Amino acid sequence: MNMFVFGPIRSRRLGRSLGVNNIPYKTCTYNCIYCQLGRTTNLTIARRCFYNWRDVVKEVVDFLNRFRDEVDYVTIVSDGEPTLDTCIGKIVEGIKKEVDVKMAVLTNASLLWIEDVRSDLMEVDYISIKVDVVDEKLWKAINRPYPVLRFEDVLNSILEFSKKFKKVLVSETMLVHGMNTGVECYEEIAQYLKDLNLGKVFISIPIRPPAESYIKPPREEELVESYEVFSRIIGREKVELLNIPEPPPDSVYGDPETWLLNTTSIHPLRYDYTLKVLEKICSNPEEVVENLVKKELINKVQYLGVTYLLRNFKKSLQQQ
Repeated sequence: MNMFVFGPIRSRRLGRSLGVNNIPYKTCTYNCIYCQLGRTTNLTIARRCFYNWRDVVKEVVDFLNRFRDEVDYVTIVSDGEPTLDTCIGKIVEGIKKEVDVKMAVLTNASLLWIEDVRSDLMEVDYISIKVDVVDEKLWKAINRPYPVLRFEDVLNSILEFSKKFKKVLVSETMLVHGMNTGVECYEEIAQYLKDLNLGKVFISIPIRPPAESYIKPPREEELVESYEVFSRIIGREKVELLNIPEPPPDSVYGDPETWLLNTTSIHPLRYDYTLKVLEKICSNPEEVVENLVKKELINKVQYLGVTYLLRNFKKSLQQQ
């Protein structure tokens, strides 16, 4: 049973992305109000090696040895902030040593002021950083950071890292209606991003069930307005909207229950997409899902009229 690998999933940015989860559930530097995995249960900036990095590398390499042609990127995207792992550099190095594959890291960029973190990321092929706001008050309201983090340090370190990083660096800004919407807010964010060495600037919206029930995506006119402001300041060729759900998964790899648990631990799945892909390997896809729901290992959640499947970590933690 895989512990660290999930997918591959069809990513809007990375093609067929094999996910790597290197952090225990909801261990993060932020407690973002829109997080699709729920509220952070272990808010921290203390870095450590959470798992044996050799075990992580072996699991990824074993998977690639079987399905290399079906993976475009190996993406370290975890149940929390991946750069909290002091072994992340060894994981990247170990995988690249064994297999010729591109690697990506999705980070909230809150720890780039730490020299070791910057060093660990230098050999990654593609890094996505999170910049939701450039106003400290809004940062605390939306991202709800670990108390000792200094917003000025975070912003300055992102700027410095962008100057030194030689591979592909992109940014993502999550828009929340009534929080970081409005022309003035868009202009402030775009002016900051303009000074970074970015290949792409992505604007995203909450399309999966968020941590807080009061979160709403921006209205259509707000989304268009943000795109126009970002495009005017940064350049239309660099700005892209991530306002539609990712395509459904193509295949199930290995045992269907294990695949479903591993995938929904990081990447909530639409119920209808799940049944469609499970139909390819089993005659009773509904039974597979409902069995996990009955065991309280997966929850069904309604959001914007769509049913999603999410891993129930409360039950998993109770069993430990």
